[in-house]
Amino acid sequence: MGSTCMAANADWQTQVDQLIAQGEFKKAEKVMDKLPKKTRQADAVRIDSLRTIIQRIRKDFNITPEQGTKMIRERMPEATDAQIANWKQKKALEVMNIDGQEWWFRKSVRNLWLLGEEFAEQNAQDRDETYRTRRKYYLEAMRTPADRNGVRDWRRVNITFSLDVKADAVPAGETLRVWMPLPYENIRQRNIQYRGGNHEATFSQGSKHHTVYMEAVAEAGKPTHFEYSFSYEVGERHIAQQDLLAMIEPYDVHSEVYRRYTGDEPRHVIITDQMRKLAQQIVGDEQNPVLQAAKVFEWISHFPWAGAREYSTLANIPQYVLDSGHGDCGQVALLYITLVRALGIPARWESGWMLHPDEVNYHDWAETYFEGVGWVPTDPSFGRSSVGTPMNSYYATGIDVYRMASNEDVGDVLSPPKKYIRSETVDFQPGEVEWRGGNLYYDAWDSHLEVDGITPLNRIIGATIK
Repeated sequence: MGSTCMAANADWQTQVDQLIAQGEFKKAEKVMDKLPKKTRQADAVRIDSLRTIIQRIRKDFNITPEQGTKMIRERMPEATDAQIANWKQKKALEVMNIDGQEWWFRKSVRNLWLLGEEFAEQNAQDRDETYRTRRKYYLEAMRTPADRNGVRDWRRVNITFSLDVKADAVPAGETLRVWMPLPYENIRQRNIQYRGGNHEATFSQGSKHHTVYMEAVAEAGKPTHFEYSFSYEVGERHIAQQDLLAMIEPYDVHSEVYRRYTGDEPRHVIITDQMRKLAQQIVGDEQNPVLQAAKVFEWISHFPWAGAREYSTLANIPQYVLDSGHGDCGQVALLYITLVRALGIPARWESGWMLHPDEVNYHDWAETYFEGVGWVPTDPSFGRSSVGTPMNSYYATGIDVYRMASNEDVGDVLSPPKKYIRSETVDFQPGEVEWRGGNLYYDAWDSHLEVDGITPLNRIIGATIK
């Protein structure tokens, strides 16, 4: 009886997942509505999560074709119906058929100017400007000595993080549970100091998402404010390709690192036959892992950046990048990790915030493991702004100093555990909020990271930047 129930449980979930992927939301909801009472009670959180995903996709695809066409022509009056149809066919405009009606992704018109072939020249000019800025950061770092781990340009960073739940988002007297990001110790981050907050704080234990957890009771008519400050030291690290080639050793395929980071990691790192075949096509006859990883990195660099759909609504993110022809930082990072793992090269996720002057934002990247060297940072997204330049190879095996890493993996269980589906089921940067009645999505709260200062710790020893 037990195995029969488990099979039935798996069957309805598989059916609902397939219907959601096909845009048949009403049919998916009907399947869940007709579930036996015992199933609805036993799987209440899972059912709530599936309904939430449907709601999120509807929010993501909320522009009618008429509205989208009007938005395009407000910026490009000469755009023809044939042109718009061509953009949709080439996926420069992202659309979805939901319950028999076409809907456009809410960022699709903005993304068009990043993805359309007609705008390639302007985008290339923007990339050139970005490259010059990032080259400046690189030269800045090279003016400082590296330590024994190859880390240089150490900085002391002071940060204040705040999160505000909107007034009456939950009934007065209810307890709000809030998780917010914190850096963790690694080869590039050290001396992390929590400097206090406005509520009692609990720090994560065992989770790959490093967090500060707080609770507060909501008051009627008032927003609920959470705030804390911290400092840490962070450094730049890169290892030049020629040095990696000189240091690399054959992989110990029986080691824990190799087994752990060359396998599947559901649901977004799945090494299918298609991924293996693609990875092999990219590297050709190359056998050296350093050069194989470089080839994968270079190949991914040609996927243009575009504003992303909510990660929680995507069944498999690397496959989404291949199907759509574009991806944001986390999406191409997951594609990179999947492809190099398919070649037997260990790789893993890292993410948090980019803290570049006038460019503070969420950011995701990867790390690649080379035997005899260890974990080396890899930023496929930053590589896109440096295609055809020396900085492209820099971000293949290096990362600049303007970072705050708070996540070592994707989709891990938060600490303390969160009951309901997260607003972001893959990554963790703006925070998470829930109460006993369910998850609070982004529209119920706002968060903000303020860089209070980034102070160099090393003595400047080189010449001025040119």
